[in-house]
Amino acid sequence: MVGFSMQPYGIQSMLKEGHRHLSGPEEAVLKNIDACNQLSTITRTFLGPNGMNKMVINHLDKLFVTNDAATIMNALEVQHPAAKILVLAAKAQQEKIADGANLTVSFAGELLHNTEELIRMGLHPSEIITGYTKAINKTIEILEALVHKGSETMDVRDKDQVISRMRSSIASKQFGQEDMLCPLIAEACIQVCPKNPAYFKVDNVRVSKLLGGGLHDSKVIRGLVLKMDALGTIKRVEKAKVAFFSAGVDTTATETKGTVIHNVDQLVNYAKTEESKVEELIKAVADSGAKVVVSGAAVGEMALHFCERYKLMVLKVSSKFELRRICRTTGAAAMLKLGQPDTGDLGYVDSISVEEIGGSRVAIVKNEQGGNTMSTIILQGSNDSILDDLERAVDDGVNTYKVIILIFALLSNFFFAMCRDSRVVAGAAATEIEIMSSFRLDQYAVAKFAESFEMMPKTLAENAGLNAIEVIASLYAEHASGNTTVGIDLEEGVCKDVSAINIWDVYVTKLILCLEVCRHAACTVLRVDQTIMAKPAGGPKRDPPAGMDDDQ
Repeated sequence: MVGFSMQPYGIQSMLKEGHRHLSGPEEAVLKNIDACNQLSTITRTFLGPNGMNKMVINHLDKLFVTNDAATIMNALEVQHPAAKILVLAAKAQQEKIADGANLTVSFAGELLHNTEELIRMGLHPSEIITGYTKAINKTIEILEALVHKGSETMDVRDKDQVISRMRSSIASKQFGQEDMLCPLIAEACIQVCPKNPAYFKVDNVRVSKLLGGGLHDSKVIRGLVLKMDALGTIKRVEKAKVAFFSAGVDTTATETKGTVIHNVDQLVNYAKTEESKVEELIKAVADSGAKVVVSGAAVGEMALHFCERYKLMVLKVSSKFELRRICRTTGAAAMLKLGQPDTGDLGYVDSISVEEIGGSRVAIVKNEQGGNTMSTIILQGSNDSILDDLERAVDDGVNTYKVIILIFALLSNFFFAMCRDSRVVAGAAATEIEIMSSFRLDQYAVAKFAESFEMMPKTLAENAGLNAIEVIASLYAEHASGNTTVGIDLEEGVCKDVSAINIWDVYVTKLILCLEVCRHAACTVLRVDQTIMAKPAGGPKRDPPAGMDDDQ
C-alpha cells in the first residue's frame, strides 16, 4: 500500500515547523489572563506594610530577601509574553515615580481576573475595554472630590508636611520604622532642595550603608560620606581648598628616564632627580593654597612623603562617579596631570575629616558655607540584606519628595511637564472603598472595574492576619454613613479615621498615574486574540544554577 501523508494547511503551511499558534478566547485570551493572574498572586502577598518577604535567587546566583516589587521584577526572568506586559508596566511606573510597582502589577492582575468572568459570560474584549475606559475617567472625577482640603499647596521645606506625605510610602517598605526613617529622609531632602524646587535632583541625596549598630544609630550628614580612610597622618582639615587629579599623584617621567646607569654616582643623581621633580610638583600644589589633594588613581610613596612634608591631606577615590560627586560638592574641576592648579580649578570645603562609624572609617566632606548640594544618610544595620531594604525605602521616600515638587506624568492622554502636585487622599484603603461605593454599576465592565478596588482592603487585611470579610463589611458600613476617610488601622486591627493618624497617599503617585498604567496594561492583554511563537533558536543550554536539584 502506498502511504499518504497529510499536507499542512492554513497557518501551519505558512510557518516553520516547531512554531506554536494559539487563537480564540480559550487558548489565547484566557491563557494570557491566567499567566497575569499568577504573576499578580506573587506580588499581592507582599503588598502593604505587613507584606511578606520573598527570597529570590537570580541567574547570577545573587540572593535577594525583600518585599520590593521593582527589585523582584528585575530579578525574575518572566518568559510568558502576556506576563511580560505587566512587568514592563511595573518598570514604567518605577522609572517615572520610583514607587507603586507592586500596586501596578496587583491591580492590573485583579482587573484581568475580573475580566475572565465577563469573557465567559460572552462579552467581547472590545466592549470590556470601552467599559474600562469609561470607568477610569469616572474614577478620576471621584478622586478629585476626595482630595484632602488644604493639601493643594505646601511648603516643601516644612519638615512636618514632607513627613506626612512620604509616611505611607516608607511604611509599605519598613512598617514600624517609618517614625525613624521619615525625619532622616525629609531632613536630607530639605537640605539639598535648591531655591527653585523644580531643579531638585534625587542623586544629590546619597546613602552610605555601614555594618554595625542599628537604625537608631543612623543620621544625616550635610555633605558627602566616602567609605575610605585618608592616606598619611593628616585626618582633618578645615576651611581648605581642594585640588583634584584624575590621573593619580605619582612620579612622572623625567629627562633621566631611560638613561643607562654606569656607576653609583649616576644612580644617586638619578634618584635625586626623580625626588626633586616630585617635590617640585607637590610644592607647586601647596603654593597654590590647596590643603587637600584628591587622587583618582594611585598615589606614589614618594608623592605621599612630600604631601606629608607640606601638610597636605591625601584622599584616594577610585570611583569616577564618586570623584564627580566630590567635584560637584566642592565646586572644583578635576585636572588630568599632577601640577600647579589654576585658581579656578580649586574647590573649597568647610571641613574634611576621617571618623569611625560603626567600626568603619569614613571620610566626611562638608561644604555648608559654599552652598552644599549633597546630603548623605548614614544607615547602620546588622547585615547587608537589612541595609539594602533600608536603602530601597530611602529611595522611595526621596522620589516621593521629588513627585511633590515636580512630576512628568501622562494622564488621560495629556502630558503635564513640571506640574507641581502635592495633593493627598486618605490612605489605608479608605480611598479605594469610597471609589467603589461612589460608582453607579450600570454596565458589566464598569461594575467589574469598581469591584477590582476591593483588592486593596482585602489584601491589606489578609497580609495583616485579619478577617478580610469582617473588615470590608465594616468599611462599607462606615462609608455608607458618610465617613469617607475611614480606613484600616493595621496596628490595632480596626477600622478608624485615618486622617486622625496621618495616613495619606500622594494623589498623583499612588492612584492617578498607577491606575492609568494598570488600565493600559490590562487593555493591551485583552486586545491580543492570537499568540504566534516561532521555533526557538538553537544553541547550547545554560547550566542550571548552583544549589538547585535537577527536578527543580
